[in-house]
Amino acid sequence: MAAVVRIRELSGPVVTGVQVLAVAACYFAGARLGLLRQYVVDGAVFTPIWPPTGIAVAALLILGLRCWPGVALGAFLAVLSVAPLRPTVVGSVVGNTAAPVCSYLLLRQVGFRNDLSRLRDGAALVFLGALASTLISATVGVGVIVFRGGLPAEDFWTAWPAWWVGDAMGVLIVTPLLLALHGARWPPRMSRWKEALGTVLVACFLVPLATHSALSMLFLVYPLLIWAALRFQLVGSMLCALFASVLATVAATDQVGPFAGLSSTELMFKLQAFNGGMALTALLLSSVITEQLNTRRSVEQACRELAEVLEHLTAGESRRERLREEGEQEQEGESEGEQEGWQEEGDGGGRRGPS
Repeated sequence: MAAVVRIRELSGPVVTGVQVLAVAACYFAGARLGLLRQYVVDGAVFTPIWPPTGIAVAALLILGLRCWPGVALGAFLAVLSVAPLRPTVVGSVVGNTAAPVCSYLLLRQVGFRNDLSRLRDGAALVFLGALASTLISATVGVGVIVFRGGLPAEDFWTAWPAWWVGDAMGVLIVTPLLLALHGARWPPRMSRWKEALGTVLVACFLVPLATHSALSMLFLVYPLLIWAALRFQLVGSMLCALFASVLATVAATDQVGPFAGLSSTELMFKLQAFNGGMALTALLLSSVITEQLNTRRSVEQACRELAEVLEHLTAGESRRERLREEGEQEQEGESEGEQEGWQEEGDGGGRRGPS
């Protein structure tokens, strides 16, 4: 028994250590993917979408606050992969770690649910998890660049929105998708595989056309997002949003299609406006639809339970009515028997009278 207790005591730190290393590896992999596409604002390099922030927030929501060292380790490795080891690296690591932790604390404070089954969960993730918490990483990150001389102080507020929106987009797109995949049933049901395949084919044709056409047809993505949210809820809508965001980022960094001929500032605002509007549409719409579906299921379940209760009550009432009728019939039979007995006794007495 003591050996079993000792093994359980050791398994806790071992599992936590594995989770921390896994979070660090995922954070670093997300950073490398995010750095594949960059743009320059006033001499500073930024990423339109920073997936590590979304990965870190999802990891904290799923695994808990104990995995925050993995976020810090992943941020440290990501910074070292693009910059030499300097004292300012500590500031970048602190900012990139504090933002997801703050996001986690704020979301748990308001009762956030990982399944995003309510509109309030989607709104909390947007305003608290994405927009509010990433103010920390953007301010600290750009401040570190200015401090080490990589950016003039007067350009702080020009570069700051690029960092802030990149981190916020990571939370808006990556975090809901990871939470949805974590909460999904595996293996997934294939009852609507034809519809899913058709949606994928339409997305593979429509999204490249919208993001690379010189006619500026980015609006064509929104009907696809709405359809995916209506039919496949959070997983479908966020997969479409991620696919469209990646292709839009590729087109923007290559300056083709609707992003051709734009300055760096114009490109940043147009790309982030498209990505942000698309992510908000997919996230909030799918949250509303999921909430309505859950409400409908609850009402249907309540109706079924009420029908069962009424059925049992009706059956009990019928049984009581049947027992009462049987009792009445028995009483009537006994009464008739007594009357017949009285009659027989009366007739016998009459026959004995004259004798």
